This record gives sequence, C-alpha cells and structure tokens, in this order.
Amino acid sequence: MASYSIILGNERHQFSDLKSLMAMASAPKSGDHLAGIAAESNAKRVAARYCLADVPLKAFLEDLLVPYESDEVTRLIIDGHDWVAFEPVSHMTVGAFRDWLLSYDATPQKLKALGPGLTPEMVAAVSKIMRNQDLIIVADKVEVVTAFRNTIGLKGHLSSRLQPNHPTDDPEGVAGSTLDGLLYGTGDAVIGINPASDNVDSCIKLLTLFDRLRQKFDIPIQSCVLTHVTNTMQAIERGAPVDLVFQSIAGSEKANKGFGITIPLLQEAREAALSLNRGTVGQHVMYFETGQGSALSANAHHGVDLQTMEARAYAVARPLKPLLINTVVGFIGPEYIFDAKQVIRAALEDHFCGKLLGLPMGVDVCYTNHTEADQDDMDDLMMLLTVSGVNFLISVPGADDIMLGYQSLSYHDMITLRHQFKRQPAPEFEAWLKKMGMMDDTGRLAPQLTSGGKARALLSYEVAR
Repeated sequence: MASYSIILGNERHQFSDLKSLMAMASAPKSGDHLAGIAAESNAKRVAARYCLADVPLKAFLEDLLVPYESDEVTRLIIDGHDWVAFEPVSHMTVGAFRDWLLSYDATPQKLKALGPGLTPEMVAAVSKIMRNQDLIIVADKVEVVTAFRNTIGLKGHLSSRLQPNHPTDDPEGVAGSTLDGLLYGTGDAVIGINPASDNVDSCIKLLTLFDRLRQKFDIPIQSCVLTHVTNTMQAIERGAPVDLVFQSIAGSEKANKGFGITIPLLQEAREAALSLNRGTVGQHVMYFETGQGSALSANAHHGVDLQTMEARAYAVARPLKPLLINTVVGFIGPEYIFDAKQVIRAALEDHFCGKLLGLPMGVDVCYTNHTEADQDDMDDLMMLLTVSGVNFLISVPGADDIMLGYQSLSYHDMITLRHQFKRQPAPEFEAWLKKMGMMDDTGRLAPQLTSGGKARALLSYEVAR
C-alpha cells in the first residue's frame, strides 16, 4: 500500500494511502467532512490533486480501496475487468488520462470501446482533477443507447421520467398527474412512481393502471413502480404487467445489504423480467437509482469518499444492462451534499462517471427544502446536464413532489430544455405524440390544435373512467 507526499511552497503534504489521497482530492462535500476524511484546507486539496495526477491508472487494479475478500462489489469490479479494453490507456497516469479524454483523439467510438476497461475508481480519480467544464465536454462525447418500447440516449434527444407520485396512491390522483405529464410530452424514459404503500398489492394495482392506459392508446412507453426488488419479483410471479425492475443500489456489499439486496438477487430479478419478453424494440429491463452519501448513511463506506463510493454503485449496475440509471443527487440532504454548489458538482461528477463506464445516465435534478439551494440553482443544473448529453431527467407536477417532500423539475421544464437545446423525445414516443396531434411538425407541443384537443379529450375520458 503506497503512501504519497508532495512539497508545495514551503509545506510538505503527506497522504497515508490511496484511499486518503482520493478523499482529500475530492471537491468539497459536507458528507466527506462528516466522515472525517475531507481535506482540511484548499492547500491540502490542491496538493492531493497534484499527487493524484501522477498515480498510474494500473494502481487502481492493485491497491484496492475496499478489500476484495470482504466485499462482493470489489470482486465484481476486479473479476469483471476487461484488460483488452483497458490496454489503450493502461500506460497512462490519472493526469495523462484527463488530458487524453479532453483531446480530439478521444472520439465517441474510442470512449465506448474503452468503457469495459475502466474501473469506478479510475473514473472517480480522473473526475477529481477535472473542472465542471471538463466533465461536461467529455460526458457529451459518450453515447449510451438503450431500448425497451422506445429508444433512449440517442444524440439530439432528451427523455424524461414522468413521476406521478401521490401521498395515498389514489388512482385518480395518479392518473391525473400522468395525464398532465403526457400532455406535456414527458414520460418517454419511464412512467415511474414511488408508491406510498410499499407492498405487492399496491404495486400490482399501480402497474395495472399504467398498463391499461398504455394499451388503450398504444403508447410506446414503459412503466415502473419503484418498490423493493423482492416485491416486483412477487408481482411477476402473480402475473402483473411488469416492464422494468427497480432497485436502489450502492457501492459496497454492506450498503447493499442495508437495502436488502445482493448482486445474485439482482441477477435473478433481471432474469425474471426478461422471461416476460415485454419489450418491443429492446430488452433492457432494469432501472437503478443511486446517490452520493448512501453508503456513508449506512456506515458502509469503508473510509472511502462519497463520490468514489457512488461510482462503485455503477459497477453493480453495469453487468445488469439497465434501461435507466439515475443519481438522485440532492435528495439525501445537506448533511451529505450541503448546498447548490455541491449539488451541481456532484451531479456533473455522477453523470460523467456513469457515462464513461458505459451506463445510460439520468439525473434527478433535485434538493430537499433544508438544503441551501433553490429552483434557480436547479435551472442552472438542468441546462448544464442537457449540454452534457444526459439521457433523461426526472419531472414531477409543478416541480414539487408532494409525497416524498422534495423539489425536482416540472413537466414544463422538459419543454424548455427540448426547445432551447433542440432536443427531441425518444423517436418512437415523438411519432406517437404527432399521431395523437399533441406535437406539430416543428416539434412543438400543440394543445391549441384541434387534433391536440381531441387527444386531450380522449385521455381525459380514459382517466374519468
């Protein structure tokens, strides 16, 4: 286990091991300070970044931050590493890797081929010595395309999750929010609801509601109830119309046990969903959520910094080939991500790391009400992520989730982003919107058109029934 030191000015800075070096090179996060692993000064942070830039990428395959013997996530990372894919950058240091990522030579094709050869620790390390601008530029180069009933992640497109949460799971309330979102052209990533009653019966009831709507109007979308994976597996056994299997995941075995999951359990759930064969244009059937601070909150971070543990969660997702994965970046609260500056930085880090590892990244642009942030900050972040090439964003009625009690983006924010940055919905969903008269030939939502009014009446009639 190597130690590191550097002299800057008249001061020598020492770091006991790679884990400490990574933590102290991280952008400031309240969670790292809470854990007692953050740099105590900006000078220390800069010194750590100088040292980290000189660390060979190969070191992360030998000096493991979480022990191989006691952690199945580490074993998954090391045992699944693709040495052939890694070879083009295997001679590089972290600093040289950063320079290459920002060069013309790092084409989208090369970055896609490189993904299986990178470990979460490598991409976390390089992100720590990159500016926000760097994270945006590189992430936008990477295209990760997935499909189920529509195709998500194509260049020039921006998808959205329609989140019709309701404090009592009332079918009329859920259906009303869903109707509202569809009329705003959202929901092509997924209609995904966090159930207030987390049980199998409630899950089946909501899944049936969404599937009835989908079939009635032949909408090329997928739905998901964000219940525990074991509930979804029981729903599958009972014949429920399950499209996607959801689960929150983290970057260590201990943290995942806190969620009540193991990697074999997730693999079993994926096989169960695949057996239904419900996709039409693809069979990506998993949906994962993550967030910086989840491992720390479970006292399962092994002394590793928030952002590196977050990147390790992506290693759990990668072999399961998800349709969607998103970080709920500001949801965990100011104890871990303190203010808007930290939320924005964490979101750009997560998106960059996930995309570089080959994952279809989305972000819940969000914050809790006791965080030092407001909706103007979320406006900034949603635009930065759109420029970064994010696959999808989450939207809720009025940007205010009345069930979970936090602030996100609204349905009309998705319209703003699509028009401002010339992004379209998933192509199959866009074709449906035009067929229903809900979008005109220029890509504008058209509720003022006669045909759009008819679509509104039809959907309203279905909700009323």
